[in-house]
Amino acid sequence: MVIKMENSKRILLFDLDGTLLRDDKTLSEYTLKTLSKCKERGYLIGISTSRGEQNCLGFLRDLKPDILISSGGALARLNGAIIHTSSFSVDETEKLIATARNICGMDCEITVDTLDAHYWNYKISPKEQDKSWGESIYTDFNDFRQEALKICVEIHDTDLAEKLCENLSEFDSKRFSDGDWYKFTKSGITKESAISAVCKACNVSESEIIAFGDDYADIGMLKLCGIGVAMGNAIQEVKDIADDITLSNEEDGVAVYLEKKSYSGI
Repeated sequence: MVIKMENSKRILLFDLDGTLLRDDKTLSEYTLKTLSKCKERGYLIGISTSRGEQNCLGFLRDLKPDILISSGGALARLNGAIIHTSSFSVDETEKLIATARNICGMDCEITVDTLDAHYWNYKISPKEQDKSWGESIYTDFNDFRQEALKICVEIHDTDLAEKLCENLSEFDSKRFSDGDWYKFTKSGITKESAISAVCKACNVSESEIIAFGDDYADIGMLKLCGIGVAMGNAIQEVKDIADDITLSNEEDGVAVYLEKKSYSGI
């Protein structure tokens, strides 16, 4: 049996939605204070999210993470510099959008992350549904010719979702548990692949990371890292593979755990 030594951890890595953020998409002062204390003690603070970079920057102005993994692992930055990126080609992006519309209907809702922007064709503006939503650009995707880091499609019919994933089996796909959205990235591009790139750049091993998450896209990350912590609100599949479970995101589970384990020194 391998004993995971907590004091050997050098990177603290957090999913955003359902993990670091409360349900109202804010970072509590308690959490910010605790992470600041961790940073003072020499820990690198990292974010690993399925959100596009432009979409999550508004949450991070006060946090200023050292590591930012976005678009489900398609983009990773260390201290602002890109250390890992993988995009669909223009032709692959066009094919994926066309396939989604052919199978799920021309009016299916789609979002696309590029290196510089977040595009959408929602019937209702994301900002009307969620005031915390980042900068987004509306497009009907009829003549969309750009490389894409990540593409998401809303599919209410599970049979159609399975058909789409089968038709796009050369790409990676994941469903989000809190809705009918499916995320597509290049094959092999996951949060785990980005974490490996971060470890190489930082000259650390995955065993030196403690990671927190709550959803399907976090399972690989929690299994890969030295300690994987499930939030109290996590889906059961995440709790089943986690090394530990903390309180929910509404109860500042991240901060409570870090204090309990003395990462913050508080």
